[in-house]
Amino acid sequence: MRNTLLRRTVAAAAFGVFFGQVLAGPAAAQTFRWAFQGENITMDPHSTTEYTTVGFLSNIYEGLVRRDRNMKIEPALAQEWQLVSPTVWRFKLREGVKFHDGSPFTADDVIFSYERSLKDGSDVKPRIQSIKEIRKIGDHEIELETHAPNPILLSELADWFILSRAWSEANNAQAPADVRKGGENAATQRANGTGPFKLTQRQRDEKTVLSANEGWWDKPEFNIKEAVFLPVSNNATRVAALLSGNVDMIYPVPSQDIPRLEQATDFELLRGPESRVVFLSFDVARDELLHSSVKGKNPFKDHRVRQAFYHAVDVEAIKSRIMRGASFPTGTLIAPSVTGYDERLGARLPFDLDKAKALMAEAGYGEGFTLTMDCPNDRYVNDEAICQAVAAMLARINVKVELLAQTRSLFFKKVLSRDTSFYLHAWATSTNDGHNILYDLLNTPTPKTGTWNLGGYSNPKVDELTTLISAEMDIPKRNELLFQAFDTVRNDYAHVPLHQQMLVWAKRKNVDVHQRPDDRLELRFTRVK
Repeated sequence: MRNTLLRRTVAAAAFGVFFGQVLAGPAAAQTFRWAFQGENITMDPHSTTEYTTVGFLSNIYEGLVRRDRNMKIEPALAQEWQLVSPTVWRFKLREGVKFHDGSPFTADDVIFSYERSLKDGSDVKPRIQSIKEIRKIGDHEIELETHAPNPILLSELADWFILSRAWSEANNAQAPADVRKGGENAATQRANGTGPFKLTQRQRDEKTVLSANEGWWDKPEFNIKEAVFLPVSNNATRVAALLSGNVDMIYPVPSQDIPRLEQATDFELLRGPESRVVFLSFDVARDELLHSSVKGKNPFKDHRVRQAFYHAVDVEAIKSRIMRGASFPTGTLIAPSVTGYDERLGARLPFDLDKAKALMAEAGYGEGFTLTMDCPNDRYVNDEAICQAVAAMLARINVKVELLAQTRSLFFKKVLSRDTSFYLHAWATSTNDGHNILYDLLNTPTPKTGTWNLGGYSNPKVDELTTLISAEMDIPKRNELLFQAFDTVRNDYAHVPLHQQMLVWAKRKNVDVHQRPDDRLELRFTRVK
């Protein structure tokens, strides 16, 4: 009881100090304030594909197309389009659109953004990898040619954002900064998009302020004039901010606070399955692990060790004790809501300690070894607690895990440089299609493919199937190819799928927000009553 009271006192003190600094004065009637557990990595939309950051930037920047409330593709900066040949698309661009600095949007900005996205420092190359060339037909018309027929081109373009050529050149931001190496330029801290909100203030790790774009080309569904984003990693502080009225919405809601908020009369919870799958993964590429007591070899190159880890993890215990029922255990990296999912993929290997121990002994590691595990502590729901539970479970097969849990900016900087041996990660496809998971996460790492394949997994069959999937226009044939690819990955045990997260948002009843399975808060759907 004394420890509980101490934690509450510390949380309350942190709450008072933090919000006293960043929330000066009462909220205006049309100001919307929300808190998330982590900070956005950058304001440059070509520097990262980290999902939460991209979701935030979708309020500022726009692509040729976007997703509606139901995740369907609809026009954005492109007013209409047609497929004039199997590999050539013609887009009619929206006229009269202006960037936030007042300069006009034209075809030159699209071509510039394409060329910029191909430069060093770009993390969005996979989204445009199928594009061979973009040609200017007129100031508001372009032709886009792909290397081969691409059935999901529009889905890939939904999160590829357009920057102003003139602004980027004037501010020496012609190329994206490599944020993985600490790169900075004008676009990492400032922004000039065409979207419904303008960036007006950026105080990293404190708050980011947006104001409504009064000159936005679309008819707004929102009524807010200002939106204030607050990164609040401490769960108790985040909940306290909502209960006190200092913010209008928080996400994710800590599992332990769900019953409490359900009973509060002034608040509502929004729930739904997320398209994100949480998983464990290994360095399977190096001949010797970077962070292990095993010298001269890599135990994860032996599929028996990887399978042993799989059998040793009790996902039902994680669901009941860590997630408090708010998860959906799975046996694959593709979620049921994503195109290409097959229910044959969903079954998991059983939790079986005896099998795990036998596999470890058979591989020559019956006595176990020491291993560092990388884990974010502010990115996924209960991420650090999940890692702690996994560490305890692996101890039962004599694997001593030294857990390194860090804020997501430090975590991603470390693992994206491939400085990891064993890590927790999660993936939600930006295209809502299984091809994205294969291409970005599971293909052999090259300058274009496997951008997020942090463990170096490589299977030529998976690479070949991914290429076939990218050009297959026959849907039944394409779905079967997708099944074959994910089934191959499953049988390689290169990853340990854990679960889909359940989305849990909490908001004040006088606020309307729209929750999608991609866990993205679109301010264009937000209203304060």
